Amino acid sequence: MTRRYDDSVPNPPRSPSRAPEPSPANPLGGVHSTYPGPRAGISRDTSLSWWRRILPIIASHRVAFVASISLSFASLVFQTLVPNLLNGAITNAVARHTASLQRAVIEIIALGLLAGVSGVLSRHYLYRTAYEVEADLRSLIYEHLTWLSFSFYDRVQSGQLISRANSDIRSVQMYSTFAPLIVVQTFIGVLAFGFMLRIDPLLACIAMVVMPILYVVGIKMRRVLFPISWITQARLADVATIVDENVNGVRVVKSFAQEEAEINRLADAAERVAWAYVKDAQIRGQWSPWLQNLPQLGLALVLAFGGIMVIHGTLGVGAILAFNAYLLMLQAPFMMLGQLVMMGQRAKASAERIFEILDEHPEVVERPGAYDLVDVRGALDFEHVSFGYGPDLEVLKDFDLHIDAGETVALVGRTGSGKSTVARLATRFYDVTEGAVRVDGHDVRDVTMWSLRQNVGVVLDEPFLFSVTVGENIAYGVPHASLDEIEAAARAAAAHDFITTLPDGYDTVVGERGYTLSGGQRQRIAIARTLLVNPPVLILDDATSAIDVHVESMIHEALGTLMSSRTTLVIAHRISTIALARRVVVLDEGRVVADGTHDELLAGSRLYAEILAQTMVEGH
Repeated sequence: MTRRYDDSVPNPPRSPSRAPEPSPANPLGGVHSTYPGPRAGISRDTSLSWWRRILPIIASHRVAFVASISLSFASLVFQTLVPNLLNGAITNAVARHTASLQRAVIEIIALGLLAGVSGVLSRHYLYRTAYEVEADLRSLIYEHLTWLSFSFYDRVQSGQLISRANSDIRSVQMYSTFAPLIVVQTFIGVLAFGFMLRIDPLLACIAMVVMPILYVVGIKMRRVLFPISWITQARLADVATIVDENVNGVRVVKSFAQEEAEINRLADAAERVAWAYVKDAQIRGQWSPWLQNLPQLGLALVLAFGGIMVIHGTLGVGAILAFNAYLLMLQAPFMMLGQLVMMGQRAKASAERIFEILDEHPEVVERPGAYDLVDVRGALDFEHVSFGYGPDLEVLKDFDLHIDAGETVALVGRTGSGKSTVARLATRFYDVTEGAVRVDGHDVRDVTMWSLRQNVGVVLDEPFLFSVTVGENIAYGVPHASLDEIEAAARAAAAHDFITTLPDGYDTVVGERGYTLSGGQRQRIAIARTLLVNPPVLILDDATSAIDVHVESMIHEALGTLMSSRTTLVIAHRISTIALARRVVVLDEGRVVADGTHDELLAGSRLYAEILAQTMVEGH
C-alpha cells in the first residue's frame, strides 16, 4: 500500500517499498482479502470545506456512487409519474369514462415495481460506497499513524486516536450515506413542483409559501448545532481515553485499590457526555418541530384553496389528489432537513477531528534521494550530538562517541542521563537537533529508514509483545522465518526452554501485551525477536533488567558469541551486563565524562564507582 500525499506537502514520508511482503499466515502482516486499500487520499488543501477535502475518496468510488444516485433518481422519477397517472385515471376512467381503468391500474403497478427494484439497487450501491469510504478513511488514518514520529505519540493520548478512528469516521460515513438521498429527493422535489405548476400555477405558488421559512430555520439550526456536535465528539474521545487507560493499566489500578476512583473518573466523563447529548437534544427539540410541522401548514393551505377550487369546478378531484401527492414529495426533503442538518454538523465536527490527525506531518522523514544502507560493517559515530524532547527538555549536550565495527561498548550513567535517548537516536526514532549520527560514515538522515532499522537492531527496556503466538512474536521482523530459525534465535536468548513448557510451545498465544508471561520471559522473547533479524549493529537498552541472575548468565554466554561478530552498544546498570563489554563509557547530564575499561574507570572515575555502588544497593 503506497502512502498518498499531495505533491505540495514538503518532505512527504516514503513508503518502504523495499520491505518484504507480509506473510499471508501472519496475522500481524494482515490476511489477504478483497479490500484493495484506499484508492485516493484526502485533499491537502486545508482552505477547502471538509466535504470537499473528502471528495477525492468518494470520487475514487465514482462508478458505484453514480450508479446508486442514478438508480435512486430513477426510482423517484417513477414515483413522481404515479400521481400523474392517478390524476388521468380518476379524470378519464372514473369521472368521464373515456379511458380504461384496468390499464391505468396495470401502469401504476408497473411503475411501482420499477421504483421498488431501482430503489433496492440504489441502496445496495449507496451503502457499499459508504462503507468503502469508511474503510478507506480508517485505513488512511492507520497508515498515517504508522508514519507519524514518536514525538506525536509523546503528546497524544491513545484513546483520542481510537475515538477518531472509530466513532468520528462512522459519523462521516453515516452522513455520506444519508446526504446523497436528500440531494436526490431535492431534485425530485423540483420535478414534482414542475408537475404542480402544470396542474395549477397559483396553487403551486401557495404551496411554496412555507419553503423559504424552512430554509431559514435550517440555517439557524445548523449554526447552533455545530459547536455542541464538536463538544460531544471530543467528550466521547475523553471517555475512550479513560477506558483505554483503565484496560491497559488494570494491574496498577488494582494494585493501589483505586477501582472506585477510576469508576468515579469515568462517571464524571460520562456525565459530561450526557450533558452534551442533552444540550444537543434541547437544540433539536427547539428547532426540529418547525422543520417537521411547517410543511403541514403548506398542506393545509393547499387543502383550503384547492378544496374551494374543486367546489367551484375549476379543479378536478383527480388533480387535487395528484397535487397533494406531489406536495408530500416536495416536502419530504424539507421534513428530513432537521436530521440532515444534525448529521451534517456532527459529520463536520468529526471530519475536522480526523483532519487534525491526517494534517499532522511526521518530524522524522526520509530526505529526497535517500539510499539504502548496505554491506554494513557496524561502525557507529555520534558527532557532537545535541537533542531534547522539547525546547526546555535538553537531554544530550555535545555528546561525542565513536564505536568501531565489531566493538562492544557499555554505556553507563545515572537515571535521566540520556542513555536510552542514545538508542533512540541511533535508530532514528528521533532526529538530532545538532550534530550527526553515522553508521559506517553514513548520516542516518541520508539513508532509508527501513534499511537503517534492518541494520541497527534495538531491544528496548520495556518489551512489547503482540497478542499472537510466541513464534509469531519472535518472527515479527522476519515473517518468513522457518521454525528452525525461530528456535535458534530463542535458544540464543535463553528462551527456548521456557517456551517448550508452555501449553502449545511456540504456538502458544500470549495475552494482551504478553502479560501472561513474566517480565523476564517477555524480555527474552524480545531479545530473540531482534536476534532473528541478525542486525550488524545491536543495541541492548537495559534488555536484561527483568531477568534473574542465573538466566542472565545464560543469555550473556549466548550473547558473547553473537556479539563477537557485530557492533554492540549495551546500555547497562548491572555489573554482570557491563562485563559483556571491554570498553565502558560513562554518561552524565548528556555528556561523556569518562571512557575506558571497567578496571580503569573503577580506579579513576568517582562517578562510575558511585553508579556501581548504587546499583549494587538497589539490586540487593
